[in-house]
Amino acid sequence: MDITILLPFIVLIGAMFLMTRSAKNKQRQMMNMRDQLQPGSGVRTVGGMYATVKEVHEDTILLEVAPGVHAIYAKNSIGAVLDDAEYNRIVHGAPEFDDEDITAPDDASSLTGSADGDAGDEDAEDRKETSDRIDLDKKDAADDAESADTKDEDEKKNGGSAAK
Repeated sequence: MDITILLPFIVLIGAMFLMTRSAKNKQRQMMNMRDQLQPGSGVRTVGGMYATVKEVHEDTILLEVAPGVHAIYAKNSIGAVLDDAEYNRIVHGAPEFDDEDITAPDDASSLTGSADGDAGDEDAEDRKETSDRIDLDKKDAADDAESADTKDEDEKKNGGSAAK
């Protein structure tokens, strides 16, 4: 037989070997993770539920889903063991950063984009003039709607189009 005929089969067998090998490694890591579960650990189930481990048995695990609410799960249903910081961030909404790193300015002048008060006053005057020019009168809009309605009624009476 020629080697070119066997080459696709060899490549196919090699790909299957690599895929099964990586799947076995992943399965072995998951088994080690599940065997190392300890009470007090935060976990995520394969269904996406977050809980705290209360008791670990041979094939099952007791999880505290909410304060005072316990459920028994199979060990195989644990998708990931989370470290304490990540578990608290997800479940309790704890921030990812320290509050001490956040600083707030003493005054609002730094938030307006100018350091001196004069430019800020000019911006305030410009905003005031712009807001004075904006017409938010609902009466005009109601008049426009009424005129459009009467125009539609005139078109219907005249047989379709007002351009006749």
